[in-house]
Amino acid sequence: MASGLKERFLRLTRYLQDPEHVARFQRLCGVRGTDMRDKAYNGATFIRHGDVQNGGGDGLRRRTTESEINGQKCKNGVANGTAVLAPGTGNGQHSGRAPGEHMEDGSELNDARRTTVKPLRRNSLTEDVGQEFLIENKFLFYLFTLGTELGNELFYIMFFPFFMWNVDAYVSRRLVVVWVWVMYLGQCTKDVIRCPRPASPPVVKVEMFYNSEYSMPSTHAMSGTAIPVSLFLLTYGRWEYPLLLGLSLALSWCVLVCLSRIYMGMHSILDIIAGFLYSLLILVIFSPALDIIDAFNCTHRFAPLLIISLHVGLGLFSFTLDTWSTSRGDTAQILGSGAGIALASHINYKLGLLPDQPASMLPLHPKPLTLSLIGLCLLRFCLGVIILLVTRAIMKALTIPLVCRIFGIPCDDVRKARQHMEVELPYRYIVYGTVGLNALFLVPFLLGHMGLM
Repeated sequence: MASGLKERFLRLTRYLQDPEHVARFQRLCGVRGTDMRDKAYNGATFIRHGDVQNGGGDGLRRRTTESEINGQKCKNGVANGTAVLAPGTGNGQHSGRAPGEHMEDGSELNDARRTTVKPLRRNSLTEDVGQEFLIENKFLFYLFTLGTELGNELFYIMFFPFFMWNVDAYVSRRLVVVWVWVMYLGQCTKDVIRCPRPASPPVVKVEMFYNSEYSMPSTHAMSGTAIPVSLFLLTYGRWEYPLLLGLSLALSWCVLVCLSRIYMGMHSILDIIAGFLYSLLILVIFSPALDIIDAFNCTHRFAPLLIISLHVGLGLFSFTLDTWSTSRGDTAQILGSGAGIALASHINYKLGLLPDQPASMLPLHPKPLTLSLIGLCLLRFCLGVIILLVTRAIMKALTIPLVCRIFGIPCDDVRKARQHMEVELPYRYIVYGTVGLNALFLVPFLLGHMGLM
């Protein structure tokens, strides 16, 4: 009985992990690879290598820049001075297929709705820009691009500060605690399970930046679940708004992020399900402790020491990677940001900045949207982001050379220098710890003195 259940469970996991399901969803959404259509004029195909397990299960795409055409070397798709064009590129030039010729799925290659594009951002480990692919539905492409950005650094550096400065610092502090724990545990679990990304082919890599990381669970799905669900749980009852509106927004946010990762070719269905359920489990465990954690960060006299020690210790304990990937730097960046915001919570409490609303004033009522309110919010946001970007640039310029000098690591090539653990961890902690500190302390302090808070 038990062995039968185990076998059925294993079959189900293998089924959900099958990359063909990802490729099928991509085709349904109008994403088609050009692997079978990278042809020269004489029909010779490009040489392609399969996925590589480079000691870390990265599943990195490798593609040669040379191919044999008529017995001669062809570099970067150029043979005998003639460029080999991918379908959909060039100014109406011949693409190796007759106009109106049908592909394997019966569709025509010269459909005006098709667009040939490169993957979003190159891989940060290999600098691989990936393979061109065809987009048949631009709306879904932009929609899922937006969805995947909801789990990237640009979104975090915009969303959390905006919420702190314009909506509710009380909620934002707790939301950051949830985000730090969810992302930290998710990244650590990835490095323990070591599951490779979906194979390409058949999957089309619409995004390449995180392709060097492991795959399960999807931390995008985890953050895309934890942030909207926590936001709803923390604001409903504190702020007055319709229940159905809050649930709809949280569900839409979660579904958009999860589906976007399948669309991008970064995760299997199993990765998404695992990330979604894992995130809910973390919320169930940590949500009751949020008030205790926040009260400790704000009020306890030894909070700064414990905050720094805990976040540094968590990072050192977890970073035992067998090969470099973006995972280590991203996790250190998250821990540093969380430590900086927690320290800022303590400083604000001691100085009486950004005080919490008393319970007698709850529930809070959103202010009517007026042009003056919108302008004030945008002004706060723009000035605050400028301060944070300047902070990051200055700290980055100071920290990397200093750490390289301390550990005797050449810093001529900054990208290679940052792959050393001795450089990457202090750099990420210090830079983003300072950014987090300034986001919740320095920016509100300066805006308050300018009469904008």
